[in-house]
Order: sequence, then C-alpha cells, then structure tokens
Amino acid sequence: MMVYLEDSADNKKELYRLYNAVSKELFGVGTASLKVSIEEDLITIRAKHHRATRSLSLEKENPDLKQAVDFQLSSMFKSQLYEKLETELNIQIEAIFRDYDSPTQLAFTNVVMK
Repeated sequence: MMVYLEDSADNKKELYRLYNAVSKELFGVGTASLKVSIEEDLITIRAKHHRATRSLSLEKENPDLKQAVDFQLSSMFKSQLYEKLETELNIQIEAIFRDYDSPTQLAFTNVVMK
C-alpha cells in the first residue's frame, strides 16, 4: 500500500492552517470549526464557516445571485487550496471536490491524492 500523506497530528495541523489561510484570504475570517481525516489517498475536511452579514443581505434580496456567488467562491476556494497543498505540503492532487451548504454554513472538501 502506498502512503500518500501520513495520518498524523502534525499533518492535520498543517491542513487546518492551510484551509484557514484560504478561508481568510477569500472571506476575511477563518472557520468556526474544522475536522480533518486522512485515509490512504483521501483527505476529508469538514468545516463550519462563519456567516457574513452581507451574505445574509444578498440572500434576502437576490437568492439566485447569492447561489451563483457561493458557487464561484467555492470554485476559487478549491483552486487556492489546490495551489497551497501542492506548493506548501508537496502533495500531488488528482482532484478536489467541495460542497457547501449555505443554510448551515457547512462545507465538506475531499482531496484525492495521486
């Protein structure tokens, strides 16, 4: 069995740091909570994000635009996380999948390593 990224406290700490760095760059704040698991070629990150006041306002005024903005931000998040994982942790990535649920502010990110 090939070891992609060891399931260690140090690696999880680095993943927390990188995920929060991307969150701060895009949203101006880190996450409310994070849970990371590493299993063979898969990293799963469960995050609870802080709700932005302007996000609530946009959702009330124009829910379709809010959904489009959420989609674009999620896409940007994946791109930035991909870059940080490859450059800072030297992880080769096959794909990143991310799903974000606006009402609960929960996001699940799955990173499939090569």
